[in-house]
Amino acid sequence: MTELLINGALWLSVLLFILAGALIAVFGIRMTHLARDLAVATGLGQAFMGAVFIGATTSLSGIIASATAAWFGDASLAVSNSLGGIAAQTVFLVVADMIYRKANLEFAAASAENLMMSVQLLLLLCLLNFAFIMPEYSIGAVHPVSIIMVIVYLYGVRLLADVHEKPMWLPRLTPGTVRDSRKSPQVGKSRARLRLLYLDFGVCAAMVGVAGWLAATAGLALVQRTDVSAGIMGGVFIAIVTSLPELVVAVTAVRLGALSLAVGDIIGGNAFDTLFVAVADLFYRDGPIYMAVEIAERVWLGACLLMVAVLLVGLMYRERKGIANIGLESLLILLLYLFTVGLLTLS
Repeated sequence: MTELLINGALWLSVLLFILAGALIAVFGIRMTHLARDLAVATGLGQAFMGAVFIGATTSLSGIIASATAAWFGDASLAVSNSLGGIAAQTVFLVVADMIYRKANLEFAAASAENLMMSVQLLLLLCLLNFAFIMPEYSIGAVHPVSIIMVIVYLYGVRLLADVHEKPMWLPRLTPGTVRDSRKSPQVGKSRARLRLLYLDFGVCAAMVGVAGWLAATAGLALVQRTDVSAGIMGGVFIAIVTSLPELVVAVTAVRLGALSLAVGDIIGGNAFDTLFVAVADLFYRDGPIYMAVEIAERVWLGACLLMVAVLLVGLMYRERKGIANIGLESLLILLLYLFTVGLLTLS
C-alpha cells in the first residue's frame, strides 16, 4: 500500500499531505479538551498530562513518519523529521506566547515540572550528539545509544512524577503566575466517565497516527519527485505537518487557560520526539542509523540544543514582559529557527 502511494501521481502526494495536516489539526483540538479533563479526573496535573500522555500521543504521527522513512532506507528523512520537529515545536511555544497576552508564557507557566522536562530533553539531545560521533557499534543491529535513550526517557518520566507529587522547588508566586492545580481527583468522579475519556482520547490518538503515516508516505514521494533535499523535506515540511498536533494543543490550551498543559505538551513532546531516532534505528536495515546521517541532521541537532538551552534560561529567568509582550527567549528561539532553515536551504 505504501509503495503504491509513493509511486502514485504527484497531485496525489500533495493531496495526502494536505489531508494529513487537516486530520491532525481536527483531532488535536479534541485531544486538548480531553487532556484537560483527564488531568483533573486523574489528579496527574496538567504538566504531567501534557508531557507524557499528550506529548507521546501527539507525536504518534511523527514517530510513524520516521519509522516509515527508515524502513524505506531514507535515514536522512527519518532523523531530520525528528530533529526538525523538535525545532518546529519549540517555535510553537513562541506562537503560544504571542497569543497569551497577559504576560510572557514562560513567566506565567513556571513550574518545577517544566524545568525537569527541559533538562531531560537536553540530556536526550546530548545522547544523540554522542551517537553521531561514536564509532559504528550495534547490539542486534541496534545502536546502544538507542537503548540508553529509551531508559533515560523512562527514568525522566519517573522523576517528573516524583517532582509533581513531592516538589522540592517551587517558583515564587506572583500575580501573573498561573499555577497548575494539585488537588486530588474528586471522589464523585464516575469511573464510567473516566473510561469514556480514555476511549475518546485513544480514538483521537489513532487518527493522529494514521495522519502521520499519510504525511510520511507523501513526503517520501515528494522527495523522489522534486529537487527538495531530505534534510529540508523531513526537517521542515514533514516535521511541521506531523508536529501540527503540538501547535493545535498549545494554542488551544493557552486559550483554555491551561498554561502548564501547553508548555508541558511542547517540552514533553520534544523529549519523546528524540525517541523517533531510536525507533528509526530499529527499522533501518542498513546498520546503525546514526552512521548514515548527513550534515543537515547535525545542523538540526545543534539548533535544537541551542533553542532548548535558550528556553531553559527563559523558564529560569522568568522575564515578565518582553518585546511585543513575548519574552526575549521567544525572539531568540524564532531567530535561531529561521537562521537554521535559511542555512540549510542555501547550502
